Amino acid sequence: MNHITIAIDGFSSTGKSTLAKQLAKHLGYVYVDTGAMYRAVTYFAMQNHWVGEDFLDAKALVNGLPKIKLHFQFNANLGFAEMYLNDVNVENEIRSIEVSRLVSKVAEISEVRTKLVEQQQEMGKNKGIVMDGRDIGTVVFPDAELKLFMTASAHTRAKRRFDELIEKGQKVSYEEVLQNVEERDYIDTHREDSPLVKAQDAIEIDNSTLTKKEQFDLVLDLIYKFHND
Repeated sequence: MNHITIAIDGFSSTGKSTLAKQLAKHLGYVYVDTGAMYRAVTYFAMQNHWVGEDFLDAKALVNGLPKIKLHFQFNANLGFAEMYLNDVNVENEIRSIEVSRLVSKVAEISEVRTKLVEQQQEMGKNKGIVMDGRDIGTVVFPDAELKLFMTASAHTRAKRRFDELIEKGQKVSYEEVLQNVEERDYIDTHREDSPLVKAQDAIEIDNSTLTKKEQFDLVLDLIYKFHND
């Protein structure tokens, strides 16, 4: 099969990254977690005290962007690429609830989006890539051969995210996670620059009641159907 570009967009905690990793591994494609890139920038901003619950020094962050170097490095033991910030593995740090609370705020900054979109487009110029995020099918790869838009109820997504954080040993409450999911939904869909919207030619998948295998099989069928048309 000819390599294609697969763009996966959708709301937070809809399992976009899990699906993208599965597809990339099965197809032998490159996987790029754009959410990890925004989380890494957020983590850098937190380290420099440019962002917090009630403040954001956008000017300082924009001025500091040239100091941010991001790259993914494949971890054979885990089976996927981890996020490195200035040559330091920050995969675990960027998944915290603290980063989750602030990432949508940082992702609203146009200069941040411009920098990361340029990097993402460079990564995908040779196709054979699966990329997930909020604006992949609308901004990063508007000509992607297959576009998916993932959704699920806020309560379902919060429960998944809560279980994931508890499994990692983080101390959070379900109510705290649900509030974070709902706040991120609002910010992601209302920001001025590249808001989260379903591309006109995207296929919407509500996975509220789907298992990971059912979802994977469904999307794999779509990919094979694309190649057979």
